[in-house]
Amino acid sequence: MSKSYEEINAKIEKGDAVVLTAEEVKSVVQEQGVERTAREVDVVTTGTFGAMCSSGAFINFGHAEPPIKMTKVWLNDVPAYTGLAAVDAYIGATELREGDGMDYGGAKVIEELVSGRPIKLRSTAYGTDCYPRKSIETYISLRTVNQAYLFNPRNMYQNYGVATNSSDELLYTYMGKLLPRNGNATFCSAGQLSPLLNDPQLRTIGLGTRIFLGGGVGYVSWEGTQFKTNVPVRNGVPAAAARALAVIGDLKQMTPEYVRGLNFTGYGWSLGLGIGVPIPILDEEVVRSVAITDDKIYAPVLDYAVESRARKPVKEVNYAQLRSGTIDIDGREVRTSSLSSYRKARDISMELKRWIQEGKFLLSRPVASLPAEQAQRTLDICSRTEV
Repeated sequence: MSKSYEEINAKIEKGDAVVLTAEEVKSVVQEQGVERTAREVDVVTTGTFGAMCSSGAFINFGHAEPPIKMTKVWLNDVPAYTGLAAVDAYIGATELREGDGMDYGGAKVIEELVSGRPIKLRSTAYGTDCYPRKSIETYISLRTVNQAYLFNPRNMYQNYGVATNSSDELLYTYMGKLLPRNGNATFCSAGQLSPLLNDPQLRTIGLGTRIFLGGGVGYVSWEGTQFKTNVPVRNGVPAAAARALAVIGDLKQMTPEYVRGLNFTGYGWSLGLGIGVPIPILDEEVVRSVAITDDKIYAPVLDYAVESRARKPVKEVNYAQLRSGTIDIDGREVRTSSLSSYRKARDISMELKRWIQEGKFLLSRPVASLPAEQAQRTLDICSRTEV
């Protein structure tokens, strides 16, 4: 049997749609089977909340009197990119405040904007006949600016590696603090709740897919940077970092509960972001995908003491093992911890479920599919004649 987006949306509008979270549907499939679940369930909601470094926000400040063509911009002394039009800028999540080490960054600016706090805007310019002003210093907020929207080049990684450290030195990384001699292991995925692990081939997710983004409504805008498919597959899902999505959404709709600045000691800033994706149950194949459980999802354990982009996995472990609190590395029990909040992922999947049940959120059919096959290129040092 099969269903269409139109049939599912009609049921949502009537209040008749059966919606389950990705956590709930797994037991339903085990109890009722794939065929009955495909017939009776209409939508499965997924969620994730974790550090997403490749994020940032476009902001249009509006024109001053007299007007200015902003050449350099700082928001709370964090540099923003201005090679756009006169009063547009892009603030990146990992950008650091000038002269402040790693104590404050772009992700914190974004969080404070969403929280409704005033942000100091400072700008300089070279001055033109149509934009005579050469400097400005003022305060802005989401209430005073025109457009303010997240545009994130890489979010929702489909799986990721587990980090550990075999060296005798403490390492500070984007995977958190890694203790010497494999003293701990960190991971960052919602596993069985994660959006792209519940639709591993992206059959229902593509350009234009409507999503929960930071507490508001967003959309998939493109393939994420570093999107790749040539990774090992176990039980139908990637067993390493694979696909990712570029997403966009109105910052003015978002809430600080799901948009947070994260400061990693010795590494810098990242954006803690909540995302939820609805998966329409179009057929039995989709049901088989959303039935995946943590014990069937594997990730590679990588030694961050190896200073290489091509670290070979120490071993593979599944997410049930990771969430148990310990894994075995070379016969030693190693403590695990997650940089992704499973509780918040569950909250997001539940909130998106409520939106759909209340008829506030309809599903959107993708206007285009994302690549079925793609490899990730590397950056090599070469001469001009070699490229």
